[in-house]
Parts: sequence; C-alpha cells; structure tokens
Amino acid sequence: MFTGIVEEIGRIRRIHQSGDGASIIIEGKRVLGDVKLGDSIATNGVCLTVNQFDTSSFQVDVMAETMRRSNLKNLKTGDLVNLERAVAVGDRLGGHLVSGHIDGVGVISNYDQEDNAVWITIDVELELLKYIILKGSIAVDGVSLTVAYVDEKCFKVSIIPHTRDETILINKGVGELVNLECDMIGKYVEKLMFYNKDKQEKKDISLDFLAQHGFIK
Repeated sequence: MFTGIVEEIGRIRRIHQSGDGASIIIEGKRVLGDVKLGDSIATNGVCLTVNQFDTSSFQVDVMAETMRRSNLKNLKTGDLVNLERAVAVGDRLGGHLVSGHIDGVGVISNYDQEDNAVWITIDVELELLKYIILKGSIAVDGVSLTVAYVDEKCFKVSIIPHTRDETILINKGVGELVNLECDMIGKYVEKLMFYNKDKQEKKDISLDFLAQHGFIK
C-alpha cells in the first residue's frame, strides 16, 4: 500500500523485453536506503516487486497484463520515473490510500499556468471517468492529487511548485500517457451495489412466483 507521495525521481537504466513482459533496472537512491528482496516500490504508480538490487539500482519484473494497462510499455532507457516505497504502519498518510494497481491510462491534453500552480488536463475514457469525482482523490503516475474539475471527457488537477519539482508530471508532453488509479472506495461501493441488486432479484423468486408460472404445483 502506498500514499501517492513520491519520494524521488528515478531513471531507467535498462529494459529487457521478454515476450509481452519485461525486466527493468531502475536507478534510485532514497528508495534503496532500507530495501530488501521482495519489497514493493511504486514506479509511476505501479506496484512492482524488487528481485535484485545494489547500492544504486533495483530490478523488477513486469508482467504482460501490467504492460498492457500502464504506460510502462512506453518506457525507454534514460526515462525518468516517480518512485515511492510501500508505506510503513505508523507513518503519516500525506496523500491517500493507493494500492499500486493501475485502473488504466489517461492522455495529457493541456497545461495551463495559473499564478504559482499548473493545471493539467487529462482525457480519460468514460469507463474510468465514472469513478472520478470533484474534490476526490486520484493517483496520476503515482502522485496523489485532488480532482479540481471533471466532465464527461476529462478531468483536471492543479499542482503546486513542490509537486512540480519533485515528480515527473510537468516533464511529460501533451499527448503522453499517464497511469491512473482511481479512489478504491468508489469501486467497492459499485461492486456492493451490483452484488446486492443481484441478491435482491434472486430473493424475489418465491414459491408463489414459481407456482404462478407453472414451475411447481
């Protein structure tokens, strides 16, 4: 589990494609301070497992499903990525609860400067937009942000100078993909609503209903 507070910007040292998956070596410093084999490190918001490491880098394997659903498939040697270690019990939750399981991607369509903040417009398919609410939380490339605007085609976030300087968001160009993880609460609520609806429909099939329709006598 993560909080969406990026700890440092890493750099891709090497990518080895293996079918539709990949093995990636990522340079870092702060996230390696207490790293152990099997630790989780969010890379652009994607929860990845450390399988090798040294004093300046760590290696992860990325399965085909993760490549399909995220922008990791577009990474190249030398690219910068947002890095965050899994949250430790007892730490402050500076952002919001982030699982590191990407729901899909959005496309950056516009940047707009307003005083000391930068507005970023991200186009998203309706399938994900239904989970995005005004003033709700969303993780964009692993960065915990507040939704400041949303309509039927896109949403907007406004980032402060600290977020601009400590993440890679502002370095992305218009048309580039960003990983999105919607607030998990909305997805659980939706699941429970449909589950309860199905159960209610089943309860409506009573003995009287079956007798009325000739199934029993």
